[in-house]
Amino acid sequence: MSQTTATPPEPRTPAGPPPAAAGSPLSNGLKQRHLSMIALGGVIGAGLFVGSGAGIAAAGPSIVLAYAASGLLVMFVMRMLGEMSAANPASGSFSVHAERAIGPWAGFTVGWMFWTLLCVGVAIEAIGAAGIMTGWFPGSPEWMWVLVFMTVFCGSNLAAVRNFGEFEFWFAALKVGAIGLFLTLGTLAVLGLLPGTDSPGAANLLHDGGFLPHGVEGLLVGLLASVVAYGGLETVTIAAAESDDPVRGVARAVRTTMWRIAIVYVGSMLVIVTLVPWDSEGAAKAPYAAALDQLGIPGAGQLMNVVVLVALLSAMNANVYGASRMAHSLVARGQGPRALGTVSGGVPRRAVLASSGFGFVTVLLSYWYPDTLFAWLLNMVGGVILVVWGFIAVSQFVLRRRLERTAPEKLVVRMWGFPYLTWVALAGVAGVLVLMARDTDTRLQVVFTGGLTLALAAAGRLVQRRAAARS
Repeated sequence: MSQTTATPPEPRTPAGPPPAAAGSPLSNGLKQRHLSMIALGGVIGAGLFVGSGAGIAAAGPSIVLAYAASGLLVMFVMRMLGEMSAANPASGSFSVHAERAIGPWAGFTVGWMFWTLLCVGVAIEAIGAAGIMTGWFPGSPEWMWVLVFMTVFCGSNLAAVRNFGEFEFWFAALKVGAIGLFLTLGTLAVLGLLPGTDSPGAANLLHDGGFLPHGVEGLLVGLLASVVAYGGLETVTIAAAESDDPVRGVARAVRTTMWRIAIVYVGSMLVIVTLVPWDSEGAAKAPYAAALDQLGIPGAGQLMNVVVLVALLSAMNANVYGASRMAHSLVARGQGPRALGTVSGGVPRRAVLASSGFGFVTVLLSYWYPDTLFAWLLNMVGGVILVVWGFIAVSQFVLRRRLERTAPEKLVVRMWGFPYLTWVALAGVAGVLVLMARDTDTRLQVVFTGGLTLALAAAGRLVQRRAAARS
């Protein structure tokens, strides 16, 4: 039987940097191949396969520019996060960095915000996966499939962290293989080299309104849709803390972000809008399946259902893992219920159960209150990823200055063009939030996300003052 330990809050002064990663009882069961595939598969999710349709309908062929612009912002964010995580690997990732740079209240705020986002994400992905299964097995209840998936991935995360790594390795391998095959076939078709197909040339890029059919407004809507699709890349820096070589793992994963984003996102969008008319029903509802249908591949719809199912299950698995590690890190720093700090066999099992439990409750809310409470939760977390990116940028600016003075040898990964590109990233995050506030469809998300941020910041201030009073 494995020994069970409790992780107490680590003593510190509120103004000083917390030794969050030191002496962590978590295991180091992730290998470099796990991290590499998690990083690669992390950019291929349901947001790309499904959510890209709404962006194509709004922006038309200019969706390629939207994904390129938001992809550039994500590259800056990941480079900044990689710099901090390579210098100080921690299972709390950007929450720990925010605490070191800004203060305990900042780590509390961004940590619990991200935990909420991941838990709600578990519910969304479970519901989506259950919908695919009921399509394959008519008459079976959705709740049964949700229960099966929640049980499987809660169980896999309760076991050794190597299990999580193996699940994600093979899930990511399937997604990478699928997107690689799609890009190969699509590129051959675009070039007129695929047997039985004729090259469409630039006809679909310029027809019915041209490259910008809905003008700049359409491009901006596509930009908002593309930002959501990039969420999830941050998990690799959380996982790196449980690898056998965290510094090398983070450095390698972050350094390959640029070509992954360029090929997977921008490349596939370019292939789709070149092969399929942007205003077709297929492009709006199932763009990848529509492109495969255009190539005359039989069973394209069902093939994409399999890929989307894998993407959803992969995201579920990663979200349970990420949420449990974030909760464990917060508790270890005295910013959460101490009961969740218990670690057994190198796994924070109570944090796994709590994260899975919240996700399952959110699933129930989606059935009981589909138009009220669950919609409120979705709106509340809609802009969370942008707030997280903002905290990352501010933290990197502060910690980079500190490391340059005290430990320059830790700067294994460096943010490009510092400090100018850090300011560009902050301006980009602020700009997207302004665009969301202007758009009637996303304005409510900004309001709810702002409310959640303020509430958690106030709670974090209270926790920080109490810690200061006790010290």
